[in-house]
Amino acid sequence: MYRIVIVEDDPMVSLLDRTYAEKDARFQVVQMFQNGQAALEWLTENPADLVILDVYMPLLTGFELLRTLRSRQIPVDAIMVTAANDPETVDALLKMGVVDYLVKPFTCDRFQQALETFCRHRAAMAGEAVSQGALDRLFSRAAPADQGIPKGLQASTLERIRECLRSAPMEGVDSETLSRQTNLSVVTVRRYVNYLVERGEASSTINYDTGGRPCRLYRALH
Repeated sequence: MYRIVIVEDDPMVSLLDRTYAEKDARFQVVQMFQNGQAALEWLTENPADLVILDVYMPLLTGFELLRTLRSRQIPVDAIMVTAANDPETVDALLKMGVVDYLVKPFTCDRFQQALETFCRHRAAMAGEAVSQGALDRLFSRAAPADQGIPKGLQASTLERIRECLRSAPMEGVDSETLSRQTNLSVVTVRRYVNYLVERGEASSTINYDTGGRPCRLYRALH
């Protein structure tokens, strides 16, 4: 589970960030701060995976906090959620390697997309080498091919299923395992993997070597 720290001086926005983040079972909000200085002191001593960060805050701005984290080589990623949209600020923060940048006000769907971008980044860096396919997915902010997904399927959930299939063993993975990995029901998982099979993104084979009832295995094709 990924550990999130929220740094936001507006309590209502901070609560909204937390609510949106914890809709995804892969994330846990471990701390919330209303100024950058308190966040810096905590992050210096405690591990976190992701900081949800505002720019305009007392004591230490989000820009100053991120710059200090980078200079101290504290290994945490950042997603900006801020009203700061002037070109100079946006450009400077992008150059410091933020995972995504959301301008207030923002929607839950856009927030979830930012979390997916973070997950793609972590998945791409998980192996011994980064494949070109992983880099292509990492730098693809939008997924035009998913714009016409069937009613009842969500793009963010579809991407979670894709990531699980990409990291599965060569022989594939069954729907029960995918269900545990994604915290979705087996029925829901099968709807998504069957859609990916129909699109040619995944294959489906039957495994008879189970010592019992045969099971269907799925694996990513690219």
